[in-house]
Amino acid sequence: MFGFFKDKIENLKQTVSNTAKSLVGDVLSNVNTNDEEYSEFALDDIEDTLISADLGVDYAVELVDNLRTKKKAKPSELKNYLKEEFKKTLSEAGTTELNYKESELNIYFIAGVNGAGKTTLIAKLAYQFKQEGKKVLIAAGDTFRAAAEEQLNIWSERAGADIVRRDKADPASVVYEAIQKAKKEDYDVILVDTAGRLQNKFNLMEELKKIKTVIDKQAPEALRESILVIDANTGQNGLQQAKVFEQAVNLTSVALTKLDGSAKGAIIIAIAKDMKLPVKLVGVGEKMTDLKAFNPDDFIDALFN
Repeated sequence: MFGFFKDKIENLKQTVSNTAKSLVGDVLSNVNTNDEEYSEFALDDIEDTLISADLGVDYAVELVDNLRTKKKAKPSELKNYLKEEFKKTLSEAGTTELNYKESELNIYFIAGVNGAGKTTLIAKLAYQFKQEGKKVLIAAGDTFRAAAEEQLNIWSERAGADIVRRDKADPASVVYEAIQKAKKEDYDVILVDTAGRLQNKFNLMEELKKIKTVIDKQAPEALRESILVIDANTGQNGLQQAKVFEQAVNLTSVALTKLDGSAKGAIIIAIAKDMKLPVKLVGVGEKMTDLKAFNPDDFIDALFN
């Protein structure tokens, strides 16, 4: 396991402070901890607040129904009840450690809508792998947006990674070329960039499926992760994005960008609950080193402390 995947987020409590207020602070403010039981008014307020914090309607209703019918926690125990439920949900989504195998080719399929932060995440990931002494190749699969390829080229140079790009070419052919190059020249890592044009969903999904087919045919054992990049500020829209991309690619995990300052970080828990997808990487700033491993227990503790 790489060192950078063990790096903890500095000032995590400050990073998630806005989410902590919207998800925890506002919920607890609806409850008088001296009461022996909840009023219906208080339960309705808790439910509304959880929904507003982007936890998702179904999950919010489930949590409050437990309070209403099963008497799982008195008002004085609400904080611990939510804390344990959230930890359980994140745990059930699966391991948060990024898959990697030494002495083999490792392919990471990176998906997400335009503007989510895919390009900078790929650059940061490439940089971190390079810092660990790995040979890294980027496949520029968003071939129809010239600006995207140019930006990725600049970032790859900063990260010290190599790149395969072919403007206006079929994205699947670019990925095919990258795999052949990686096999021939003994690369450790391929990071596959992809388009994210949701306004033409059918074409995008077909394009992603085609890329996935190339990987499955050329290097099926090498695909370590299919990572969906989500901007933390999108809230529940992030869950909808995950459902769209899941149709084309068997997603294995999520990378959350721009967590610092977002009040919608509860989307981490919503995606874990709804889709059983773990968050594995978190972006907390602009620097190359601002890509961190996600630690569920630390995240929840920071929300509640």
